[in-house]
Amino acid sequence: MANITPIKKETHQNIKIAAKRDLSNVSTQHIAPITAPEFSQAATSYPVVIVKDQGSERYRSVVMLGLEAGENLYYKEDSWQAVYVPQSISMSPFSLGLDPEKEKTLTACIDLDSKFVGEDKEHELFDAEGNDTEFFKGVQDSLGRLYDNEVMNEKFIKELVDNDLLLELELNVNFASGETKKLVGLYSVDEKKIQALSDEQVLDFHKRGLFIPIHAMLGSVGQVNRLAQLRNQSESPAKVSAIRFSPVTAEAEK
Repeated sequence: MANITPIKKETHQNIKIAAKRDLSNVSTQHIAPITAPEFSQAATSYPVVIVKDQGSERYRSVVMLGLEAGENLYYKEDSWQAVYVPQSISMSPFSLGLDPEKEKTLTACIDLDSKFVGEDKEHELFDAEGNDTEFFKGVQDSLGRLYDNEVMNEKFIKELVDNDLLLELELNVNFASGETKKLVGLYSVDEKKIQALSDEQVLDFHKRGLFIPIHAMLGSVGQVNRLAQLRNQSESPAKVSAIRFSPVTAEAEK
């Protein structure tokens, strides 16, 4: 269990961070949050999809890292099988969280139970006078950019929802054993509805840069083949023989 807590110099003066950190903390994570400004880079390695939180109407964008819960096909023997690492996981053991002393204010947080955190590590957060170190300032800048990207992402997804541009998908997986599996609850952009946008909407989307993440998401669909490749290269006995996304039809929903 993670022990996420806001960083305060009064209580974390002696806390240090390991100079060398890996991504073992997400070795069993099958999806990871991704923001619209990252889509273009993420689409070169991962399927980028949108999922809906259970029990709510809130959508969020993620990259698929595996074909089932608890499986991360991109983490292998302390290395990452892709050039780009999503910001949400590259920041570990740091994250953004609410400041208990300031209402509705986000602040830098740390996972105190992370193996990369301790008084015997290399990077200090505060100097002898209690001031932020250059290392910690860099972390705060990165968290600030992540926050800005998350705000942009919320607005991007709202545009898709408000314009009825989401298309529900299912991922059909055939295994060499003859078994089949269907992953549901996934969404992408409806390409036909994009093509049907009015000239005025097209110009508006273009000027606001919305087509960049839209086309990146559409292009990322083919990365399911990368998931199949990584699964077949892994030690899992369940080898993939075919994999594809397909739209959920009205008949299927019934």
